[in-house]
This record gives sequence, structure tokens and C-alpha cells, in this order.
Amino acid sequence: MESVIHNLKSLILSHHPLIVIDTVEEDRVDDLLTSLSSDTLWSYFDWSLASGLRHRTLGNVLVQPNRVTEALIRLEDLTVPSLFWFRDFSEELSNNPLTARQLVELLQSFQKSPDPRAMVLTGSNLKLPPALESYATYVPLELPTEKEIEKIVVHTVSGLKRRMNFDIQITNQQKDDLVRSLKGLTANQARQKLTYAIVEDHRLCPEDIRKLTHQKAAALRDGGLLEYCSLDDNEFRLGGFENLKDWLRKAEVGFSPEAKAMNLRPPRGIMMVGVQGCGKSLAAKAIARQWQLPLLKLDAGRLFDKYVGESEKNLRKALRLAESLSPCVLWMDEVEKGFSTGSGDSADGGTGKRLLGTFLTWMQENSKQVFLVGTANDLDALPPEFLRKGRFDETFFVDLPNQSEREVIFEIHLELKNQKLTDFSIMDLVAASKGFSGAEIEQAVISSLYESLYKKTPLTTESILKELHNTVPLSVSRAEDIARLRNYAQERFVPVTLRQVPVA
Repeated sequence: MESVIHNLKSLILSHHPLIVIDTVEEDRVDDLLTSLSSDTLWSYFDWSLASGLRHRTLGNVLVQPNRVTEALIRLEDLTVPSLFWFRDFSEELSNNPLTARQLVELLQSFQKSPDPRAMVLTGSNLKLPPALESYATYVPLELPTEKEIEKIVVHTVSGLKRRMNFDIQITNQQKDDLVRSLKGLTANQARQKLTYAIVEDHRLCPEDIRKLTHQKAAALRDGGLLEYCSLDDNEFRLGGFENLKDWLRKAEVGFSPEAKAMNLRPPRGIMMVGVQGCGKSLAAKAIARQWQLPLLKLDAGRLFDKYVGESEKNLRKALRLAESLSPCVLWMDEVEKGFSTGSGDSADGGTGKRLLGTFLTWMQENSKQVFLVGTANDLDALPPEFLRKGRFDETFFVDLPNQSEREVIFEIHLELKNQKLTDFSIMDLVAASKGFSGAEIEQAVISSLYESLYKKTPLTTESILKELHNTVPLSVSRAEDIARLRNYAQERFVPVTLRQVPVA
């Protein structure tokens, strides 16, 4: 919060007359402006349709509600150093050209005034008339930090203790887990969910931490941009990929205090390209599990909006949310679909290029511990900027599984379906699945299980072999595409296996 207050103070002292904060957290804005007013001794006023224009320190009403024109005239008469917080105002500006013009002239007087004066506008999805855009400075209000969340937890628990009796059954270590379970929520959401967890059963216990984590995941899904996968839900197993696993073990030291002492930045991320269904998505989940970090999946398709500028705004919102949940793994699946720029701007009005520019800027400037995992299937559609050396820490190529990897994949999926490995001839299955992807092997096991359940017979090696023989894998149906992909990747990308082993 201190950095935001410092930023606001610097903007106002440098005669930025209009500051726009896109947020619905009015309590936090009020805390910011109250602290700024107290620090600078500037007068602090606010306006809303319900309350009119008020002097926040003295509490008196200067202009009655609904008298917008009168309120703006009164602001021009107040020539002392002042902060003016206006809520419920963007719709009035959009629908009333006279009000917008009146505000332009007021802002011009602010700029000419020797005393610092500025208007702060807040709301959700604020849209200003073009005449006001040149005066506006947008200031992001980040979600609460862990330190702020910790204060919210302390205040909420102590406040409830004064009103009701309840048991606190969490340790100091679990208190840190509780704070992390609320990170990524607004201050109000954190207070509400913590309060509900306590009043529901009159206790605060480790089970509440798990519930709060799942509630946060649901809140992120409702937002539509990010999908949250907690450590408790991430139990995916990954066969093969030994080269990638070895790289991850070494890269993990980049998060250590020793690396920080040497001014080494944490690893930024990796790119994985390769054949469909060969484990790129599973690898993203395995990275989060190996490093014991929450996993966020960004659905690039949901970024697009029909209004100009909204897609980039959606992307910035998603990235800010990821930063607020750091340290974490941010997984972008099939990045070519979200940032494909094509041969021109006609297809999407240039949205793809603007999204790409916004994202590349974030990759360059991001200082939070957000480890990015990008996956792609189509190299032709992938922007070349993504493959430039240095953009990611490493780019890996995921090929069809070799013989030893297919053996592990069969064992994983048979065990997951509660089958005894000793009942099957694994090596016969491995030999019959030459050229199959991991996803195709999994589907062969599943389809065979459906067949055995229908016939009320046990699953056998022969039934899986029959399913494999009836399947045309991608390595056959798209042989030319896969050959071209391999030829391109051979000298450019690092294989995820320890050595390049031909598909047996």
C-alpha cells in the first residue's frame, strides 16, 4: 500500500489532474486516500450519487445528492490542496456531454493551479469520453499482498473473538498456509470467506484452509480467465521426460535465498512444443507438483472481446492476478491460438498482435515469481517472438514416446484404473503401440475397459491389443506433419528425454 500512496502523491504533485483506479474495492481506496490526506495534510472530499459532495475530515455535506453540476462548480471554488474522490461518475460522463465538458475545464484549472489538486475516479470497467482520456492517468490497485492479507486475518479473528467464542486449532505454520489460501482474493472476499469459515462451525482449523483454497479456485473459475489448481488437486504422474525433470531440479535453486544473494533472478519459464497428446499439459502440472506451487491455467480463448482494447485489458487483469498469487506456475496451453498474428490485421483487427505485444512486455518486465509454462502444437501459427532465444529459459521438444516411455505410460494408466500389472504382458502392449502418443495409449486402455465392463469380463492384454490395432494414430494419419515438426525441432530445441531415442 505504501508504494501506491507514494505513486499517487508523486502524480498529484506533478499536476496529473485525473487519476482513474479500476476497482470495486472502495474500502481500500478510502484507506489509501485517507492515508495520503493524513500524510500530506491535503483536504479530502468525496462524491457519490447517494451522499453528494462531502468533506471527509469534517463530515459535512457541501452539495446535496444528484447535483452534479453544482458539485463540479464547488470543486473549482476549493483552491486549497485537495483530493476529490468521485464514485458513480463514469456513466454520467458518458451520457452527458455538458458534464464531460465541465469536467475538462475543471481539470484544466487543476493543471494551472499552484496548489496540488486532483480528482480520483473509481469503478468497474470505467470508460471515459475521448475528451477526458488525455487528462487521465490509470493507476492499478493490485490485490492485497500477503502482508495485507495477514493483517486482514488478524483483524477479522480478533474482531470475531470479541463477539463470539470459537476455537483456534491452527499452528503458526498453518497460519502462513491460511494467508496463502486467501491470497488472490479482494480484501472484502478474504474477510467474508474467513468469517464464514469460522462462524460455520465455531472454529478455525486446518480443514478450513483446504475449504478456502477450493473456494478461491471456484472464484477464479467464475472470473472466467484463470483456472486454479491447488497442490491438493495436483496428483498427475508423468512418464519419461527425464531431461525436463533434471532441468527442473537444477532450475529450482533459482528460487533459493542463495541465488537471490548472488543477484540471480528466478527462472522465468519454459516453452514446450511438439506432437499432440504426448504429455505437454501433464508436464505443466508435474512442474507445479515438483516445485510445490499452485498451478494457474490461462485460457487464451477467453481473452478475446468484441470491443477494441478489452482483450488486452483482460490479459493484463489475468497477469496481475497471477502475480498476486506468486509464487506460482502459470500455464498457457496452445499459446498459438491466443497470440497467432497471421499475415495481417484483417482477421481480428490486430487484436492478436496487440495481445502478443502486451504479453511480451509483461514477460520482459515481470519481477514476481510467476514461472510461465507455454505449450504449443502448431509451429507455423506460433509467433516467432516466442521462440527467440532468451524469451524463455529453455524451449523443449516433446516427441512421440519411445519404447521405455510407453512402458511407463501403460503402467501408469493401468494402475490408475485399479488393474494389476502382473495380469498383463506390458511388453506386448509396448510393441503394439509403436508410434502412439500418450493420449492415444490412455484412450486405448479406457476404451478396452468400457468394452470389458459391457461384456462383464476382466480387462486383458488381448482386449487392449485389439483396441490398439483398431486405432490409426496421429503418427500415421499426420505422418508428414510430424516428420516436418521433428526436422524443424532437431537442431533448435532441447528434447525432453535424456537422449534422442528413435520411436521403437
